[in-house]
Amino acid sequence: MDAIINFYTNHQLVILETLKNLVLAVVILFVAVVMSKLIRKAVMASFMKISNGDEIVSRLFSQVSSYAIYLLALVIILDLFGVNTTSLVALVGATGLAIGLALKDTLSNIAAGIMILILKPIKKSEFVEFAGFSGSVRDIGLFTTILETGDGLYISSPNRIVWGATIKNYTRNSRRRMDITVGISYEDSIETGLNVLKELALSHEAVLQDPAPKVMVQMLADSSVNLQLRAWCTVDTYWDTYWSIQRQIKPKIEEAGLSIPFPQRDVHLTVTNKESKEGITLN
Repeated sequence: MDAIINFYTNHQLVILETLKNLVLAVVILFVAVVMSKLIRKAVMASFMKISNGDEIVSRLFSQVSSYAIYLLALVIILDLFGVNTTSLVALVGATGLAIGLALKDTLSNIAAGIMILILKPIKKSEFVEFAGFSGSVRDIGLFTTILETGDGLYISSPNRIVWGATIKNYTRNSRRRMDITVGISYEDSIETGLNVLKELALSHEAVLQDPAPKVMVQMLADSSVNLQLRAWCTVDTYWDTYWSIQRQIKPKIEEAGLSIPFPQRDVHLTVTNKESKEGITLN
């Protein structure tokens, strides 16, 4: 009889202990959720100040801190139920090694993503070109970098491709030089053509005067003398300025009495008389 009573008593104690642990687990989980949100906001705000408003880097570290809180809560809960966390950590480590070897490309994307976020060769909203792709950076994650092309296409590139490629960043510097080439006839005055281009650049409100615009003879081509205008403008106004100057070049050239020649080629034909075998050349 005493054995039965002890059995039920021990059984009740086990049930009570289990219920207590379940309640504690719920409380720990609730605290973890609250702490995760608070720490995530705090880390986000701190890194926004440290990184000068870089939202992507701040979001990355806030997410990592949030995951760390949940991981700590999981270890505490498992310890409550008597799970040997030391063995669990060893098991997780071995499993992580196996997964790491199987997913080495994925891990290289993560490593590349971290390097991109730390060294910042590209940032959100910048227009970049790499590995044959170009577009505005929309997001940089741990695995992929998202671009949006000028015609609205969505491009997702693995971070290791971005990190391993030569990156051309069109918006990182505050100013950019435009090179505009126009051909004039060999009969036209080179000096007049150079003056037209220079005056056009100096009179344009978006062209920077420091560095000063330069004009030069670029090439003596087959059908024309190619003149080139090199002028600087801000990155934000580059394309509007480029198109505006291109639009004005033809009227200005014609107004100065110059002409833009069509491509020409001299063709020499030889007609051979079969009887006399004398050749007649027609130009």
